[in-house]
Amino acid sequence: MKIFAVSDLHLPGNQQKPMDVFGGNWAGHFEKIKEDWRARVGEEDIVLIAGDISWAMALPDALDDLGGMRGLPGKKVFVRGNHDYWWSGITALRRSAPDGTFFFLQNDCVRFDGLVICGSRGWVCPGCAEYKPEDEKIYRREAERFRLAFQAAAKVRREGDRLLCMIHYPPFNAKREDSLFTQMFEENGADTVVYGHIHRAAGAYPMECERGGIRYLLTSCDLLGFKLAEIY
Repeated sequence: MKIFAVSDLHLPGNQQKPMDVFGGNWAGHFEKIKEDWRARVGEEDIVLIAGDISWAMALPDALDDLGGMRGLPGKKVFVRGNHDYWWSGITALRRSAPDGTFFFLQNDCVRFDGLVICGSRGWVCPGCAEYKPEDEKIYRREAERFRLAFQAAAKVRREGDRLLCMIHYPPFNAKREDSLFTQMFEENGADTVVYGHIHRAAGAYPMECERGGIRYLLTSCDLLGFKLAEIY
């Protein structure tokens, strides 16, 4: 079983938001991702999608985008991104998922053979340039959601299981200082964290780094050249 990851697909969701306005490399970007996906992912493998899945404003439109992943090999595990406004009720979302290979995480986790995956959207961290006083409440609320996810993970995690965390926002600021998220990742023995949201590769947010004994990977699809990152 191999684990892959990608994020920030920004599928159209029946909105007039062509992504090639952000650069010619975005032209036909989902077809590029699917081509790589089909070439490398097997039916028993897992693909993590760390948020900003669709520009849709309502679930029915997002389901059209999710349907574009129907038939792609492997199990697909999702967390919400800051642009996923269509993601409102988890029960309706899970009920409407295209088939049994789609898993949506919200305050909980999913376990596969030897692997527990938990995740949430996260939020901008203290010390970031864009962090404002009004962000504190949301930041702490998102940390609470991770606390619930780790409680769920503790109930199903078996000896020897790896713990992988998904978060949409970077879980630290540009100085990679501690946050409530990184503290919980370390306290709960996470092995790997995947995140997205960032669309520029720089020293502050490299494609891969290690801190506190945990491997962190940035998986925004444009930074990956519209291919999947192989995690394990």
